[in-house]
Formats: sequence, structure tokens, C-alpha cells
Amino acid sequence: MKIKEILHSIEQLAPLPLQESYDNSGVQIGDVNQEAKGAVVCIDVTEAVLDEAVALGCNLVISHHPLAFRSFKSLTGKNYTERCMIKACKHDIVVYAAHTNLDNASEGINRYLADMLNLQHIRILDPQKEKLLKLVTYVPHSHAELVRSTLFNAGAGHIGNYDCCSYNVAGEGTFRAGDLAKPYCGEIGELHTEQEVRIEMVLPVYKQGEVLRSLIAVHPYEEPAYDFYTLQNKWEKAGSGIVGTLPEETDEEDFLYLLKDTFHLKTIQHSVLRGKPVRDIAICSGSGAFLIPKAISYSADVFITGEAKYNDYYDVEDKVLLAVVGHYESEIFTKNIFFDIISKKYPTFAVYMSGFDVNPVNYL
Repeated sequence: MKIKEILHSIEQLAPLPLQESYDNSGVQIGDVNQEAKGAVVCIDVTEAVLDEAVALGCNLVISHHPLAFRSFKSLTGKNYTERCMIKACKHDIVVYAAHTNLDNASEGINRYLADMLNLQHIRILDPQKEKLLKLVTYVPHSHAELVRSTLFNAGAGHIGNYDCCSYNVAGEGTFRAGDLAKPYCGEIGELHTEQEVRIEMVLPVYKQGEVLRSLIAVHPYEEPAYDFYTLQNKWEKAGSGIVGTLPEETDEEDFLYLLKDTFHLKTIQHSVLRGKPVRDIAICSGSGAFLIPKAISYSADVFITGEAKYNDYYDVEDKVLLAVVGHYESEIFTKNIFFDIISKKYPTFAVYMSGFDVNPVNYL
């Protein structure tokens, strides 16, 4: 089994196009076409993690935070990032990161945290915009079902919790084949009218290439007509943060203790208790304070994130209870996601959760 097959399973849940523009998720180092010997999953790539991979005989390290996040012009080993890159190259270790693409995936880290709290009626807090296309194509009646099913299998026709979604209108198409044409129907030089179906489907932008290749592969026409339209709709299956509802209303302080126990926290920073019961919960792991206004507009009772600025605790006033659990603490469970994906799909493959993940923030 090639390393790229392991990485493909990660990207099925967290496609790389979901990452933010500033990010650098994906393959950081190494040849993904080599045979996979074993994988270590972690939060951050450090020298200790790479030594661990070598000791375990693994040639793949999958992290949440990208090792190569900032650009550089030399590779001299002057800092831990460069030393890690040199070590990975020496030992033919592929280093891969799933960062904001995992944050933005509907089944990513925020969904994992929501499930830990047993939240219900879950949805994306800030859905991505302009990430959807509409495909329109015209197919003769005889091939409409084949084209539809092929496009569905390629990833088109998904709307929310529904799949195989399409709109179909019967009509007539006309064309005249030129001397060099090889028409599926009609005669060279003669105007032809064909009974056709106009098929419309929605698809994610990043699926455009795959969907178009699939369309051309099965469409009977030599030159099929098609259009892609950019949609203004929000994509409810991808975006920042998540919101959900507790099974039952609870006291603010009781919820903070629940949060502390569930996430195995030593401490929680929070804004002033409002003296109100809580039920609607918003979550964004990592540096999620930018979503505070979204949480407030959603009328969430609590907003949980990994980091916040000093003034954020003032600015929320009594609009929402801000609970800050720590960046590392909010993302430690990404290891579980990676481990579960790989071990379930490849049950005999050696995958290890790193024992050398260390929170860079220390508490006295």
C-alpha cells in the first residue's frame, strides 16, 4: 500500500480545498509513492515525534499543525522546523498536515468536540461562501440516467443531508454536424433535432474537475454542451465552527465543570457568569475568537474556543458566556480523528498516536 492511499483516506473527510488561503495543509515533505510502513499521528511535528517514528519503523507522520507554515529561503537547521525537515528527509519520512481543512470539514475537529458534549441538532456556525457550483448539461433521453448516476458518483448532487439531487427538464436540442464531425446522431451537413434532457446539479468547487471528466467520459455527444455557474449560496456542509444544543438545559457553572471533565482540562478561562441557564453551544477549536460575533448572532449561550484576547472577555458582555480552553487542549483530539480514519479503513496497518505531543504552553 502506498502512502498516498493513506493520505487519500484523510482527504475524503477533510479535502485540501477546504483549507483557508493562508494555510499550508497537505504534504510537507517526502515521496507519497513509497510503500507505507507505518504512521504516527500527532498535533505538532517535533524532533521527538520524528525520532519516535524512526524507532517504530514508520515512514509517515500526520499532524494537525503544518510543520512548514511560513516560507523560508534556506534549510540550515537553525531552528526546530528546519531540523525536523532535515531529519525527515534523512529518514525518508513523509510529513503531512491536515489543518484548517480539518477545522472546516463538517465531520472534523469541531464536530468531534460537539459529539463529546453530546450536542444535538448540529450545524456549521459560519458556512463557507462561493464554494458551490451548478452544473447544467444537455443529454439525449437515451443516456440521461447513465449521465445522472455517473455525476452522482463523481460527487455532484449533494445538498445538505440529501444526495442524488438533480433537476431535469425535457426539451429539444438542435445542431448541424460539420464535415470533420463524428456525430452520435444526425447526418453530416443536415440540421438535426434531438429530444434531450436538461440536467442541473449542485457540486463543490473542488469537485469540478472530477465531475467534468466523468461527464465527458459517458456523454454520447462528441462535444457535449455544459455550463458551470458560481453560486452565492452558503455551503452548509463546510465552514468555521459548529453549533448544537445540549440534551437539556443546565446551569452555567455546572456546564463549565462538565466541559472541564469532558475535555480533561486543568483549567478554563471564562467571561463573567451571567446567571442564565445554557443550552445552545457554539464551538471553534484553536484560534476561534473571530467567530464570537457569529456565536452571538446565533444566540448561543456559550462559545467555546481555544484562544481569546483580553478584551474579548469584556466585549462579550452578557451576550454569550465565553469559555477558553486552550489552543492545544481544543485540538488534541485531532489525533483521535486521524487514528480512527486509518485504523478503521486499514485495520492491519500500523498506526500510532504519538506519545511525545507536548503543549508548548506551560502552567505553574
